[in-house]
Amino acid sequence: MFPGGEAAAAPPPPAAPAGAAPGGRVSHPGGRCRAGSFSSQICNQHNAEGLNLEQAFHRMAQTESNLDHDVSWFLLPSYWAKMVVALISFLCFANSYDGDFVFDDSEAIINNKDLRAETPLGDLWHHDFWGSKLSSNTSHKSYRPLTVLTFRINYLFAGGFYPVGFHVINIILHCTISVLMVDVFSILLGGLQFSNKGRRLNLAPKTSLLAALLFAVHPVHTECVAGIVGRADLLCALFFLLSFLGYCKAFRENKEGHHFSIFWVLVSVILGAIAMLCKEQGITILGLNAVFDALVINKLNVLELIQKLLHKDKSLENAGLLRKGLLFRITLLMSGGASILYIRWRIMGTGPPAFTEVDNPASFADSLFVRAVNYNYYYSLNAWLLLCPWWLCFDWSMGCIPLIKSVSDWRIIALAALWFCLIGLICQALCSEDSHKRRILTLGLGFLIIPFLPASNLFFRVGFVIAERVIYLPSIGYCILFTYGFSLLSKQAKKKVHYNVGKNLADKGNQSAAIKYYREAVRLNPKYVHAMNNLGNILKERNELQEAEELLSLAVQIQPDFAAAWMNLGIVQNSLRRFEEAEQSYWTAIKHRKKYPDCYYNLGRLYADLNRHIDALNAWRNATVLKPEHSLAWNNMIILLDNTGNLAQAEAVGREALELIPNDHSLMFSLANVLGKSQKYKESEALFLKAIKANPNAASYHGNLAVLYHRWGNLDLAKKHYEVSLKLDPMAPGTKENYNLLRRKLEQLQKKSGA
Repeated sequence: MFPGGEAAAAPPPPAAPAGAAPGGRVSHPGGRCRAGSFSSQICNQHNAEGLNLEQAFHRMAQTESNLDHDVSWFLLPSYWAKMVVALISFLCFANSYDGDFVFDDSEAIINNKDLRAETPLGDLWHHDFWGSKLSSNTSHKSYRPLTVLTFRINYLFAGGFYPVGFHVINIILHCTISVLMVDVFSILLGGLQFSNKGRRLNLAPKTSLLAALLFAVHPVHTECVAGIVGRADLLCALFFLLSFLGYCKAFRENKEGHHFSIFWVLVSVILGAIAMLCKEQGITILGLNAVFDALVINKLNVLELIQKLLHKDKSLENAGLLRKGLLFRITLLMSGGASILYIRWRIMGTGPPAFTEVDNPASFADSLFVRAVNYNYYYSLNAWLLLCPWWLCFDWSMGCIPLIKSVSDWRIIALAALWFCLIGLICQALCSEDSHKRRILTLGLGFLIIPFLPASNLFFRVGFVIAERVIYLPSIGYCILFTYGFSLLSKQAKKKVHYNVGKNLADKGNQSAAIKYYREAVRLNPKYVHAMNNLGNILKERNELQEAEELLSLAVQIQPDFAAAWMNLGIVQNSLRRFEEAEQSYWTAIKHRKKYPDCYYNLGRLYADLNRHIDALNAWRNATVLKPEHSLAWNNMIILLDNTGNLAQAEAVGREALELIPNDHSLMFSLANVLGKSQKYKESEALFLKAIKANPNAASYHGNLAVLYHRWGNLDLAKKHYEVSLKLDPMAPGTKENYNLLRRKLEQLQKKSGA
């Protein structure tokens, strides 16, 4: 037992406010070694815990995450980036220039009378894609007059059915679309911002180039580019993208969504109509423009809006829904879209398209379950073609994909995998705290799903099972999601690399270089609490106490049960003389990690600074109970008992400690001091000599042994060890004074002996 109490932990104090401000450093008890006295100090070494205690200084990034910073990819000027994309896309599909008319080309081009000069141009507006009258019961209702018009121009310029010209136009269109994708992806991935001169800024040049290259070379585009009838998808995509870019131009002088150009909004609607006259999917751009407006221009938080609507919150204006201009622009888009669809409906008639069971077997199934399961299976196959275009096919009809008729069919797994991924992405897009992540995921899902809806069988029956050409536009969304995923993987890899490099540099003592890598590691992952913890430690060592406390406070805010960070925060607060907050931090650490000897040790240091000796001894005793080899705790118990005059207890603790750690020279030294004060000179001398043998360059060991000899009367040996101590440390406190006292005494003795 210690005086006044047992070696038990005191109950934790009341909770103190978090986020304490920094202060100054602590001085520790000790004293100069006067003649005839031994010098010892309570150890002022804090036990800080971390993966690496010599990590670097770091200022956390305060700006929105930038995808480009995380991607190891070359940076090119915009002009050169577009040239590279154009060249790569051309090289990928150039070998299709000398192909013949194949498959659907026969019906859509060779047998299509609308291409011939004798057919009036006006007939194109009343015929479907195959040259049949829209009013006919056999018409597929594929209304694409502008695509047919380009075929007719091809035919007239070539002077007949020569496929080279048709293929060349397709290749040029794909190259043009791929180049436009650089601008589109820069907006979707980097956001929409303009310079003071109204020039759009590319905030994601590397990732937009990566995404555009992925789009340009994706094998699933083969049918669209190499097949001449794919012209419909290419033309639709061209005007689809122009409509999107036109809508973005409406905000060149936008200030927080309050100013926009109605002209460019209307131009976007017109371009969307042109896209639809090339292929039906084109109309979906109007919906995507509305989504883009809400998410990017008005920065709408969809989850927050849904919650406000469910709770009938009257503060919807704060959610962005009623922000000036948004409803008006959406009304323009929706009115334009409705008008276009109405006109198209009047032209093509009210009857549904005429398809056979061979074209789309699932849509003719009697069971709703069979239809739903197979439609979803088709969706999963389309997704797989985007992910892994290993096997491609120009025609998936005629029983290529047998119907799923039972839940025991193993292909059900594909449906589950698809919806597992989609639901996960949707949850992240709605619920992520990172607005940048929410925006990119929502736009990626929007461009993936919305253009696919006309081919989904949800609104009307389509004339195919799977058609690779219809995922030409949805592949934009896939490229967004793929590029974002790639950036996250790059970020994770870079985070680990920077952290490990920084750790190795710090271990080697190269803190300046380590600082750079640790800053980057935490920047790449602002919630990297272990890095924050270790950075806080090194900041304390560099006397960067203000930021050390901020960093450690942030770490425990992110992970409240992070015991090591709580303890290290307490160390910093103790160093800053913020003792109440430091005590609270230590007890919080112990609450989250019951067996925490280092924390008890540091808590004891705090109590020693406050002269709460009983609490300090109890804390150190707890540390040694949990970790019997805790040399620092044993030493401080011995020294505190020694300094407070409890020599018998100090001796007992010292002997107990040496039994557990017999080769610890610091314990030998501390116990030797106690024995010397108790006038047990012989035993004290033996321990001093043993400690000096283990650590011969410790000036204090020689100095205190000299004091022992001085008090014992062995003046020659005292003189010898004083001189050794001063040689090792000329500035050793008290040693020079004691040495001078000894010399005067020796001189006096010499005079007496001479007399």
